[in-house]
Order: sequence, then structure tokens, then C-alpha cells
Amino acid sequence: MLIAGTVWPLALLAVLLWLSARITLEVVERGGLLPALVLPVLSPAILAEFNPGRVDHHNVIIVLTLAVLFASLVALRRPLGAWLAGLLSATALAVAVEALPVAAAAILAFGLAYVVDGNRKDALRRFGLGFAIGMALHLMLARPPGRWLEAACDMISPVYVLAALAVGGAYLLIGLAPPARHAWQRLLVLAVAGALSVGLVIAIYPQCLGGPYAALDPWLQRNWIAGIVEAKPWHQSLFDLPIYTLAVGIPVLLGLVTAAIALWREPPRRLEWLVVLTFIITTAVIMLAQIRGARLAVLTVTPAAAWLILQARMVYLKKPRLVPALGLVSSWLAFAGIVISFAVAGVLQLFPEGRAQTVETALASKLPCLASDSFADLRGLPPARIMSPIDLGAHILLETPHEVVAAPYHRNEDGVLDAFRFLSRPSAEAHEIARKRGLSLFVTCNAMPEMQAIGLREPDTVLSLLAAGTPPPWLEDVSLGGPLKIYAIAP
Repeated sequence: MLIAGTVWPLALLAVLLWLSARITLEVVERGGLLPALVLPVLSPAILAEFNPGRVDHHNVIIVLTLAVLFASLVALRRPLGAWLAGLLSATALAVAVEALPVAAAAILAFGLAYVVDGNRKDALRRFGLGFAIGMALHLMLARPPGRWLEAACDMISPVYVLAALAVGGAYLLIGLAPPARHAWQRLLVLAVAGALSVGLVIAIYPQCLGGPYAALDPWLQRNWIAGIVEAKPWHQSLFDLPIYTLAVGIPVLLGLVTAAIALWREPPRRLEWLVVLTFIITTAVIMLAQIRGARLAVLTVTPAAAWLILQARMVYLKKPRLVPALGLVSSWLAFAGIVISFAVAGVLQLFPEGRAQTVETALASKLPCLASDSFADLRGLPPARIMSPIDLGAHILLETPHEVVAAPYHRNEDGVLDAFRFLSRPSAEAHEIARKRGLSLFVTCNAMPEMQAIGLREPDTVLSLLAAGTPPPWLEDVSLGGPLKIYAIAP
């Protein structure tokens, strides 16, 4: 538990900082090392994912994002880099489909490098082969042979392997042929190849046009997935979570502009900056679509931040006066997400009745429900099968020996649906769900969002009866005084 909970996330953080430093050295002189090492740990998006105790796939994807970017930069001078970029892109996609923008960024970066310089065709070919081979190998590792051809939009499957094979095949053919003379001709060739590849995947697997959750029950898509805070677009998140949204959005936007300027002002490293800019733009687009994409985007701008800080430093050293000094300080602060958080929080204090405060209060109110100490009473009970609000289910699994019906995993569709039905359908139907599933306990906490669901306004539901202080006769309160309410379910 010590290794998984503490050493693992900190070890990943160390790898992340090493990659951040190496990426920065690829495009900026050694003076950029300090920003490359300091700025990542000043981002709320990164701090949240590498805290001791954080065991999740998100931090792995973040590290792989930087690894793919680093390999893509190395590929500009070493053949091995292209192979590694392809294999690492496949590995990231195999871990989670949320890495799709990372793979897309690498595909675009190698393609654009070829457009700018036709002599990059060998790197294009190596990347394509590495990506295709990597995806095929990961599919064989992830699934038994009987499921190799089973389509899925939310995990590695033939859908994504076909896409990788199409990319690999196209890049192989383009890489073997003599490059077209003009850049626009090479761009046209890649555009046609891309359109054919996308068309092939859509023709065979049209269901995945609906996204990773295309196969999920439509009711859950509308009433559960749509309410996930981190899945909301950036502009909506700006009103719900302005502190976090601006703390990650401002550095990404500024980094994008800075990288574009560096691309123009640094001709010797124009290809390197083109690769960096491609990764920034691709991941930033995902951030705008879903705010959780910020954890991928925010570190891709570190080289741009280091470049801007060095430019500001040179100006200050030439003219060590107040205005250049303020410029240097500002160049640091503009990329320090925590500092931006404090500034935005200070402004919000002037508007204490805003929507952001309401959302923040709601999120904070459920923290006691999820604290480890809150499960002490439940931990002491004999193992049982439990119905609970969905988010609470994951913590019950972590903190106790009990089983739960639902946790925030979309593949457990029946369990999640039953959790909503148990709370919001007539109490007799809820009791029948409990019987069918062999449940002996119902555990809840009033601050959990599900306790404010639509069933609260309907008569004779578990929610409305609990709110009125008159639980159904088949529920017996056996709580022991902690924040969690524990009910025994009668057979």
C-alpha cells in the first residue's frame, strides 16, 4: 500500500520533471531548465494528479504525453525517436482512450514536419510503423484472442487498431515514395491519405462517431455523464469552477501564442517549435471541449514558458530597470497556475453570492463524506453487499471489505442504473432491487449529489421518504454517529 499510494505517484512526478527538462532543452538553451522544473509543480492540474495516495491512470497518461512529445522532438535528429514516438503513442492509447489527442498530435506533428521538409519521409515511415505495430501488440496483450475483433469505442479495440493501421500504412507508402517537390503538394497528399483513413474507420465502425460513451445508456449520458464537472466544456467550467479553469486556461493560451512567436523568431529551431505548437494546439482544443483535457495541455506549454522567461530575462539584463523587472516577474507569474488561482480567488471574494461559490460549496460539502475516517464504523461491520450513491461506492471499495452495486465506472452500466433507480423509483421497486441483488446495507451521506436527484420531488421514493424523516419500513437506521448514514435492508 505504501508503494502504490506514496512512492508510485512521486516516482511518476520525478519522471515527469525529467521529461519536462529534456523537452525544454530540445528547443530552449540551458537557461530554461529552472522554469521547466518549477512550473509543472505550480499547476493545479498537475498537483491534483501526483499527490501521494493518488493511484489512477491520469498521471500515467500525463507522463506518456510528455514522453511522446520528447520522442517526437528527438525524431528530428535521431531515427530511434520516431519509433519511440509511435510506440509510446500506442501505449498511451492502450492505457486510456483519453490519450487520443496525444496520438493525434504526434500524427499531425510528423505529418507537418514532412510537409515542411520532404526529407523527413523516413521519420514519417518509422513513426507510422511504430504506431501501427504498437497498437496491434497492445490489443493482443489487453484482450484474449477470442475478443480481438470485438469493437469498443471506449478502450483499445479493433476500432483504434484499424485507425493505427490506416495511419501506419499511409505513412509507410508516403515514406517509401519520392517526396513531392512543393510543400503544398505534400500537404495535399497527407490530407487525402488522412481523409481516406478516417473514412475507412467511420465506414466500418460508424457507432464510434458518438464518442467513447456511444454505447452507454442514453439516460445515463443525459443524467450522469453530462453532469460530471470535469467533462464540461471550458466555457461552462469558467462559470462553475473559474479558479481552476483560469489557472489552467491562461498558461495554455499564453503558451500557444508564445510558441507561435518562437516559431517565427527562431528559424534554426523552426521544426522543433512546429512540433511543440502542434501538441499545444491539439491538446488545447480538447481542453476547450472538456476541461479535464487541461491536464494534458498545461505541460505542453512549458518550453514556450521557458522561452518567454528567457527573453524577458535578457531584456532585464540589458536594462535592469523597473519595467523590465516587472516584465520578468510577470513572465513567471503568467505560467504559475497556483498564483493565478490565488488572484482569481481574491477577485471572487468581491462577489460572494455568485454561481462559482455555490458550486464550490457543494463540492466542499461532500468532502467529509469521502474522508478515510468517515468509514471507520462501516469498516468494522461484517462484509456485506451495499447500495450507495455512485461516487461513494468507489471509496467504500477502497476503505472497507464490502461490495458495492455502483461506482463511477461507466462499464458498470446496470449497477449505475440500479443506483439511480433505487433512490428515485417507488420504494417497493427499490426494495425489489435490493432483494434481487442480495443487498443487506444502504449507505449514504446527505451531501452526495445523488441525494438531491429528481426522486427527491416524487412521492414514495427512497429519497423523498428519507428527506421527510420517514424511511421505508424495510430500512432500519443502524448508523453509529459518523457522517455516513447506514441502514440495514430487510429481506
